[in-house]
Amino acid sequence: MSSVNFAILDFCFLILIRTPALIDTLRRRGEPAGLWRGHPGQEEWFPKMTLERRGKCVHLRSVAGVAEFGLGGNLVADAFYPTARVDGDGQPLNGANKYVLHFDKGQTPPVNAFWSLTMYNARQAFVANPINRYAIGDRDKLKFNPDGSLDIYVQHDSPGKDKESNWLPADAGSFNVVMRMYWPKGTAFNGTWNPPPIEKVS
Repeated sequence: MSSVNFAILDFCFLILIRTPALIDTLRRRGEPAGLWRGHPGQEEWFPKMTLERRGKCVHLRSVAGVAEFGLGGNLVADAFYPTARVDGDGQPLNGANKYVLHFDKGQTPPVNAFWSLTMYNARQAFVANPINRYAIGDRDKLKFNPDGSLDIYVQHDSPGKDKESNWLPADAGSFNVVMRMYWPKGTAFNGTWNPPPIEKVS
């Protein structure tokens, strides 16, 4: 058998497709829906998943699914991709509104490598925008607030030239944001750190 075939046999994936019906079923059964809770009663980032190696088989485990964007995945020790589809009030994200993702000082995604936020439209495609920016993260020249906190502006139109360094251009309609955390620290999974909600602003 070729090394390629051995490599394929080495990875067994248990995939659960994320659907609203599945999430509702889990809740009715009293099981956790695999959602991060930034604040009591709010569920913004999805899912909280683990990747476990057992012998020669890698099991991808998420209570409410992780395979909407394709098969396979990295070990959780290497990368973790929570997704936000709703704001802090539980309302679907939409480009008709303006949002801010606020990180308190020292509370940006805890990683040993790097983190980013990627914008997708309702078809899971990149969103065309005037500054050709499809993701934003710690490798960009972000402007921090005087108190050390960080605001990411998530909206369709520019927040103004003075804030464009922190602007993640959104689709005009429905959209979702994927947070990519590479080589995440343990605090990302032990409840010490929670991603803040994407808050709607006037």
